[in-house]
Amino acid sequence: MDLQLKGKRVFISGSTQGIGLAIAQQLLSEGASVIINGRDETKTKQTLDRLKEEFPQGDIHAIQADFCKIDEVEKLLNELGDVDILVNNVGIFGIDDFYTTADKDWYTYFEVNVMSGMRLSRRLLPKMIANNFGRIIFISSESGVNVPENMVHYGVTKAAMAALSNGLSKLTKGTLVTVNTILGGPTYSSGVANTVEQIASSQGLAVETMKNAIIQQSNPHILVQRFIHPDEIAHLATYLSSPLSIATNGASLRADSGVLKVL
Repeated sequence: MDLQLKGKRVFISGSTQGIGLAIAQQLLSEGASVIINGRDETKTKQTLDRLKEEFPQGDIHAIQADFCKIDEVEKLLNELGDVDILVNNVGIFGIDDFYTTADKDWYTYFEVNVMSGMRLSRRLLPKMIANNFGRIIFISSESGVNVPENMVHYGVTKAAMAALSNGLSKLTKGTLVTVNTILGGPTYSSGVANTVEQIASSQGLAVETMKNAIIQQSNPHILVQRFIHPDEIAHLATYLSSPLSIATNGASLRADSGVLKVL
């Protein structure tokens, strides 16, 4: 199937690893022009070099910016220019006790997980509407629907992300612009992998054994019976980026393998 993405200009926040990187790779394979982003200059450059090796004919660029820092975000916005497809992927997560999570931590989570997508969308959506084509995709989580008690701050920001996406979709009425959210399930991203490897090492267990144990303890009813792979989230994001997905707008689409029982 031709997804009609050749020549489309894409920006993906937080795309030096995990789901963001997988989305970048799939969009490049479809012929899109991709701009990646990371907060660390060295890692961003390394990822850019890696992608150029993987896609020697690809049109690939990078902009370093830490979404915790408003001045860096402003610099990014001024450098970015117009894009056809915006993937709001950047995010932070962590386990913390609700009663001891400080206000400053809540603000940091909102700054990165919610305000990043708001600022990018506010800058880029008007030109998409004027051009009568555009895609905005928010990479949220099933934790925004079924909020974990040990990640309340994270879950609340993911719920806010989906709400922002839904509201923005209403601004696209009568155009060929869409705004959608992906609710990912437990995904074996780089951050999760690092945590699992550390736990496995501390307990003297094989990583695969620890992965299976975590899934069976936290999400025993997941239908795929394993962690979801980043590229399995990226497949859905790539379709939503396509002009063929025009009938899907204002939606929260599940890529959770049955973790959510209701939505």
